[in-house]
Amino acid sequence: MWQLLRAPGFGAYMGARLLARTSDSALSILLGVAVYREAGTALALGWLGLVQAVPAIALVLFGGHAADRYSRRGLAILTGAVRALLVGGLAAVYVLAPGNALIALYGLGFMLGVVNAFADPAISGLEAQVVPAEHAVRGASLLGSSSRIFVLGAPVVGGIVYDLIGPGFTYAGLALMLAASTALLALYVPSAPPVGGYSGGSMLANIAEGIRYVFSDQILVGSMALDLFAVFFGGAAGLFPVFAEMLGVGSSGVGMMRGAASAGALISMALAVRFPPRRSAGIMLHLSIAGFGLGVIVFGLSQSFLLSLAALFFVGLCDGINVVIRQAVVRLAAPDGMRGRISAVRMVFVNSSNELGEFESGMAAAWLGPVAAVWMGGIVTLLVVAITASRAPKLLGIDMSKLRPRPYA
Repeated sequence: MWQLLRAPGFGAYMGARLLARTSDSALSILLGVAVYREAGTALALGWLGLVQAVPAIALVLFGGHAADRYSRRGLAILTGAVRALLVGGLAAVYVLAPGNALIALYGLGFMLGVVNAFADPAISGLEAQVVPAEHAVRGASLLGSSSRIFVLGAPVVGGIVYDLIGPGFTYAGLALMLAASTALLALYVPSAPPVGGYSGGSMLANIAEGIRYVFSDQILVGSMALDLFAVFFGGAAGLFPVFAEMLGVGSSGVGMMRGAASAGALISMALAVRFPPRRSAGIMLHLSIAGFGLGVIVFGLSQSFLLSLAALFFVGLCDGINVVIRQAVVRLAAPDGMRGRISAVRMVFVNSSNELGEFESGMAAAWLGPVAAVWMGGIVTLLVVAITASRAPKLLGIDMSKLRPRPYA
């Protein structure tokens, strides 16, 4: 692990990730809290997920092209600065024109979706620049677990600060954290030339090349599809404000729900640093997502805040395991010259499962009620695991120590 920590630029990259992930974690909760307070309906939370998902999914493949064509460090710096300005702009709205808050919240969600479409592939590709391939699994575990330490407290602290001093100053603080993250990348992560890896065709042809590569690889497409459908139907984070109201807790309770899931993920990721999953990684991946589904079912049926927190802790424990494995799969199975495009395809799946999953949760809650929407989603997650295990046997039997990218030229 010490060799990894001494790798050029790794410390600054990890620090930048910590600041950005902490801000993002608090922001994702506080945006939902603010929209629910302004609109008062679960459907409004679903629309928030949709306005973030549409640009992120529509543009992320172009972001992957840019990450392979241009400097990934430069793109990460540029998009980080824009994100800081956007969140700072939301703070200004709350201070200067609070009557327009709901419009500003949806507008920020949309613009963040646009920027993240270019930021995520660049940051993912930049990780390969600072994490040596032989430390890929341990690097994913260390980055994930260290982020969770800060993410664990961010929603709780963010909710408390939001209630105490108001949204304007809270969003201003999050904007400063994003600015500090960008500064670390700009000052301390060494620059590198664009990787290249193009066949000589047009932009659309090169994007299509990345898509074909993913869908021709059972391990890559299987791991992405497993995440897409499991989280799409089993995700419940978008409904935390609704469950917090049902259980009689406030904004800090919403933060505690997110914090409980982050605590579970932190523990499993920390264990993965010491005991990285290798030969049994495929089996562990499927079992962890099945556990995720079971935890979601308990959360949906719970009428106790403590039981809900325990269920979310277990959900996070399982989620941390599968995140480490899925990130390492992409890191090891993607050729460096296509890493941006392959990461972009992964982001299509991730954004569909997260943001569109929140829209699905909001719509399902509006039609079925929040309780039924959540526990039924957990059952669907279990079915997805069973189907994937039968249709993607290479993924089930994956051995990380032998995983290498296929040629693509």
